[in-house]
Amino acid sequence: MKRAKAGGGDDPPRHNGPAGRRQREKRQSEGDDSDCNFGTDDLQGDDNDPGLRREIRSKYRDLINSVQQNREDMLRPSNNKLTEVLEEANKLFKDVRQAREAALDAQLLVVATDLGKEKASQLFAEGTAFDSAAFAEHLLSFMGLNRLEDGEDDQQNGGAVDGYLPQDAWHRVARRAESCVRAAPSFHYMMGSFHAEPPPPKQRIERQKKASTKEAKRIMPTQLKRMEGSHQEATEKEVERILGYLKSYFQDDPTSPILYYEFVIDPKSFSRTVENIFHTSFLIRDGLARMYLDNSKLPCIAPVEEGEVEAGGSVSRKQCIVSISPKMWKELIEAFDIRDTMIQPPNTQNE
Repeated sequence: MKRAKAGGGDDPPRHNGPAGRRQREKRQSEGDDSDCNFGTDDLQGDDNDPGLRREIRSKYRDLINSVQQNREDMLRPSNNKLTEVLEEANKLFKDVRQAREAALDAQLLVVATDLGKEKASQLFAEGTAFDSAAFAEHLLSFMGLNRLEDGEDDQQNGGAVDGYLPQDAWHRVARRAESCVRAAPSFHYMMGSFHAEPPPPKQRIERQKKASTKEAKRIMPTQLKRMEGSHQEATEKEVERILGYLKSYFQDDPTSPILYYEFVIDPKSFSRTVENIFHTSFLIRDGLARMYLDNSKLPCIAPVEEGEVEAGGSVSRKQCIVSISPKMWKELIEAFDIRDTMIQPPNTQNE
């Protein structure tokens, strides 16, 4: 016997097992498909509704026309109509589904962008300019100017602007300006006032005078003269000593020439060789010795007698510079086979 439900309807019999489960899944899938088809059909119906499409396009055209017709009013800084138009366009854009509507939205955006750019440029230009008349008007109104008063004060004050202003007009401006200007704090003494005394004058310290330069100049030449005199005396003594060697060698064998390099070269000391060349040059300069070339074209040196010195004083002399290096010094020693020096050092002579 079947049970009747409260609703009065008969439900399909339930089947246990795989067959019943397949039937329930089939009914659920059919119900889901019907719901999806319903939502898609509703959306497609809104997109294809010609009345709704015409209405959206009409509203876009009205917004474009309103922007173009009210362009001068929207350019004013105090006018916010452009913001309202953009907000309305954002609401309409939610229902845009077709290309014609998107084209109208882009056209409105171009018109609004041009208008906003022009408005921003005008605002910048107005911000940089200073209107002195407007500033004076705002200042007078801030100071409490009352233009609705009777003309009694005008007659008393001769029509001056002071009759319109209250007594504390400028005090208002001063109080307002105090907040804009950073004034330095007033100076006060923490421990009471005192009479400041001027600082004592600084004692002038006298600098010691420098020694006069004249005395220094007098002392320095004396020292230089002494040094020069001592060097000159040493040079003269060395020249006389070398002249003595030259005369002694010449007197031992007057017929045998004295080779110049054998006479000045010291095979044991390069510095002594240079000193010998230096001192021997004074003999040539003063005419106490002479140089000549022998048959082999080698330089030779010989002393000059006293009579020959006076006679040769008027003869023109030729001068030259003799250079020598350690390498050349060694080569000359080997070439002339010099074993011992002809001019003994001063220390050896003293010993």
